[in-house]
Amino acid sequence: MSTSSPTPHDASTGNWPMPDQQFDVARSGRAGERALVIAGGGAAGNAWALGVIAGLADGGVDVSRADLVIGTSSGSTVAAQITSGTRAAELYASILAEQLPVHGSSPRRGPAGGVSGQSYLDWSNAVIASASDASDMRRRMGAAALERDASDGADGMRWRDVVAGRLPRAEWPEQRVLITSVDARTGEPVVFDRDSGVDLVDAVAASTSAMNPYPIGANRYLNGSYRRGENADLAAGHGRVLILVPFGGRTRVPQEWGMDLSAQVADLQGGGSVVETVFPDASTRDLFDANALDPATRLQAAHGGYEQGHALAPQLADFWS
Repeated sequence: MSTSSPTPHDASTGNWPMPDQQFDVARSGRAGERALVIAGGGAAGNAWALGVIAGLADGGVDVSRADLVIGTSSGSTVAAQITSGTRAAELYASILAEQLPVHGSSPRRGPAGGVSGQSYLDWSNAVIASASDASDMRRRMGAAALERDASDGADGMRWRDVVAGRLPRAEWPEQRVLITSVDARTGEPVVFDRDSGVDLVDAVAASTSAMNPYPIGANRYLNGSYRRGENADLAAGHGRVLILVPFGGRTRVPQEWGMDLSAQVADLQGGGSVVETVFPDASTRDLFDANALDPATRLQAAHGGYEQGHALAPQLADFWS
């Protein structure tokens, strides 16, 4: 844990999700006291974050009741899960009950659609290396993803079914939840919330998309991590911000692009927020590499996250209360 900047289905139903510059202006008066930010980290990151949250809750610190919950990529799944009314202990127990191979005992497997962690990294690293800045990277990433998309939406519908099966409920909660993504056609960052006119399942499916763009109506969306890493900047104006960071604040883009966690924490602190960051400890740190998409990592990640959260609860009690 650290208090300083880390080193390293149809648009017609409501307000279509807007680029986040407009989003920030439109909702700037809605800041609360406590914000929880959950960054992406694949299958391992989802299990680790749920473990941390369950461990904190068992230690007397219920972070799921934050005024604002921000989810990115696998963290968007966590955000939807913990705000569903299902207790963190139940979500943690469901991971322990999954029929999963033990980490290291089986070949590495990626998510549905044949995407492995290494193929995803190789593909996205090549796009990042060709870009001149963050906006250019998002545009290029969208173009590359659309070029791969030959399924006419079929892959997206299969992915929607997978995502729906992971969520305890399909409706947006009353609690304020923000889920990040990127418009694949324009490269514009997008933030979904319950007023966006987009189903919760679709928002999470968009934020967790990997190499294949996710369709919502006529639009296509990419992984929320391309907006700005952990997207903690969306918590601006909140007095206390807790950030769960499976990949430990590491970034694959040039630091001068300002997408890294250090820059986000500095911005929050400059605006008066008190910030705590939680990174995986030694018991799970080795899971967060190209193998993080492998479901076999989930059991170890959940166990390690729970123990870490339970141990951190006394230190975070005053900060969160």
